[in-house]
Amino acid sequence: MVTAFVDMVGLLMVIPLLPFYATSLGGGGLMVGVLVSAFSAAQLLSAPLWGRVSDRYGRRPALLVGLFASAVAYVIFAYAQSLTVLLLSRLVQGAGGGTVGVVQAYVADSTEPRNRARSLGWLSAATNLGVTIGPLLGSASLVWGHEAPGLLAAGLCGANMLFAWKFLPEARVITRDEPGAPPPVRPRAALQRVLTHPGEAAPRLIWIYAIGMGAFSGFTAVLALFLAARFGLTEHNIGYVFAWNGAISVLMRALVLGPVVDRLGEARLSRIGQGLLGAGLLLVPLTWRIPGAWEIGGISLELRYVALAVAISLIPVGTAFTFPCVTSLLSQVISSRERGVMMGVQQTFGGAMRVLGPLWAGWSFDHLGTPYPFWTSAVLVLGTIFLGLGIEARTRAAPAVSPTRA
Repeated sequence: MVTAFVDMVGLLMVIPLLPFYATSLGGGGLMVGVLVSAFSAAQLLSAPLWGRVSDRYGRRPALLVGLFASAVAYVIFAYAQSLTVLLLSRLVQGAGGGTVGVVQAYVADSTEPRNRARSLGWLSAATNLGVTIGPLLGSASLVWGHEAPGLLAAGLCGANMLFAWKFLPEARVITRDEPGAPPPVRPRAALQRVLTHPGEAAPRLIWIYAIGMGAFSGFTAVLALFLAARFGLTEHNIGYVFAWNGAISVLMRALVLGPVVDRLGEARLSRIGQGLLGAGLLLVPLTWRIPGAWEIGGISLELRYVALAVAISLIPVGTAFTFPCVTSLLSQVISSRERGVMMGVQQTFGGAMRVLGPLWAGWSFDHLGTPYPFWTSAVLVLGTIFLGLGIEARTRAAPAVSPTRA
């Protein structure tokens, strides 16, 4: 969790500054889009490969190499004097950032199945905290010069490597397969399996994760536009809405997820999370039409703002229940020798939907109307509840393995 937190702090130190760096080098909006997409594309391509490497050689070496690649990318970013070099830094950084699935596989290796959702929730809370702190450090470090954010991020990454090298033991599980057992799945075959066999347990869970991620990303992309159009929010106060969502997300993952998953189990709680996420997306566009006000202590509070706060709050609660539980279930329906590659594939599909979701949300907001990005996402998310039916039986029927520590 410490490794993931520091890595996310470094990543978010430079991302908010990227448009300003690009425009200072003569780039426009299109180039900024290319730079953002380059990171995502490199991450999508590298995630299954990192998973395969970690399955074969161990989680620890894969993480160390990925952190080193990120440190190199930050140094390139710091001294980039052309758009081509800036693009190179994004490609290297995206390739190094493909280890998210490896981190999740490490957590799955290191915890008992009944504790995985709780541990993955803590991991998500740590990364969300890094998302909050990173931009503040990046902007503050500019007082030391144009190169300071990139160099500081590289320094954090180097310190993170030393920390991981000293304190992070190997967690890869080596399984003794029965004679004649098929070889571990390769990244390309795993990707094809998700597309061609969507009814199997692992592909179903990956699709639940990917669709939920796309819906959440689309919601995030157009929320500010919707609130500006319907509630009159501006750049001066929109930050409070995102801070509210971020605070709920961290608190739910850190404090609430563990006890609730102990009581209900991952499969049931993931379906509840999908329902809450879908309900929030469905209700947000309806809140601005609610009339009336509450009088509290002489202060008039419009009911539409109360309804908006409730509807928006359902979304981080839903994602906090859905994503850690789905990832935990995925770790239980696949062999430990394929855990890294399959979690890398999950990140690939989730990353693809993080690209497609905002594109659809933006287009439908402009051409269909303000409610449609939310409503179409809600329908897709609520539909994934049916994909999760029967997963409990699949986890109980998962083949047993006899692990030994590497």
